[in-house]
Amino acid sequence: MVSVHFGVTSRAFNYSHTVGRMTFFGEGFRHPMDIAVGKDGRIYVPNRSRQDRPNGVRVTVCTVGEEFLYQFSAFGAEDGQLTWPVSIALDSMENIYVADQWLNRISIFSNGGDFLGKWGTAGSGDGELDQPFGMRFDSDDHLFIVDSRNGRIQKFTKDGRFLAKFGEPGSGPGQFDLPWGIDFDQEGYLYVADWNNHRVQKLTPEGEYVAEIGTHGSGAGEFHRPSGVAVDADGDIYVADWGNHRLQVFTSDGRHISTFTGDATLSKWGELSLEANPDKAWQRNLVRDFEPERRFWNPVAVAVDPQNRVLVADCMRHRLQVYQKIYASR
Repeated sequence: MVSVHFGVTSRAFNYSHTVGRMTFFGEGFRHPMDIAVGKDGRIYVPNRSRQDRPNGVRVTVCTVGEEFLYQFSAFGAEDGQLTWPVSIALDSMENIYVADQWLNRISIFSNGGDFLGKWGTAGSGDGELDQPFGMRFDSDDHLFIVDSRNGRIQKFTKDGRFLAKFGEPGSGPGQFDLPWGIDFDQEGYLYVADWNNHRVQKLTPEGEYVAEIGTHGSGAGEFHRPSGVAVDADGDIYVADWGNHRLQVFTSDGRHISTFTGDATLSKWGELSLEANPDKAWQRNLVRDFEPERRFWNPVAVAVDPQNRVLVADCMRHRLQVYQKIYASR
């Protein structure tokens, strides 16, 4: 369930279930960094893994109902490989774009995971990247990329042709300090999680400042390094409050609705793993307090699917927590 409500009672959020478990391959995740939702109910999750165990780098494809479909890519710098995958986006044809923070490039895959191409050059000039983070396509199939260390947003065609840029390093309106996540609302406004400025900025697609949400802190409506942002069809805004280990929800005009701190239960894949490993099951039976396990640990990204299910990438616990949005008046 959700822990906080402030006068907005027309909707609520109920914990549904957990997807995933810690694994370096197959049915689970290793440091999931982002979530892309496909039209057919598939979800695509890039796994960053660990520097000492890079064999966990891959993209996991599954359903919210925890059906494992396939995985693709692996650690490396060659075509079709990934080193530090940090975000993922789907174009109108559901081709898959993955931003690599280390390689400063965008790799493109088919819906089935076949490598199609790549683009991106390290630097600070127009069209160059210095640690790309969040990515989202607009309604015209143009790709907006958070160029994090350059403190700006850049706009590209699908094949990597530079179109526009806006923003600069700083803390003023329209400026950024290591920005991370990005999303569009139904009206085409852009929302950027401004990580080191502890806020979310709302901008026009041309980069004009409109408004912002949040200040630095741990109270309701405050952030400590927000990493991910998503906006649903109702205009509600979801923010992965990375440093405070929680997810916060706001109305379209910035009023705080709810705070999620995590409610995880054992996933289906986790249960199957315990059934197959009696020693692990025995060790788990010795645990007396599962409360810490339920909570978020550095959630990095959030997405909302067409069924109004809120998916939270719980990075350090190698899973997704799923909440269902419900309407009190319906």
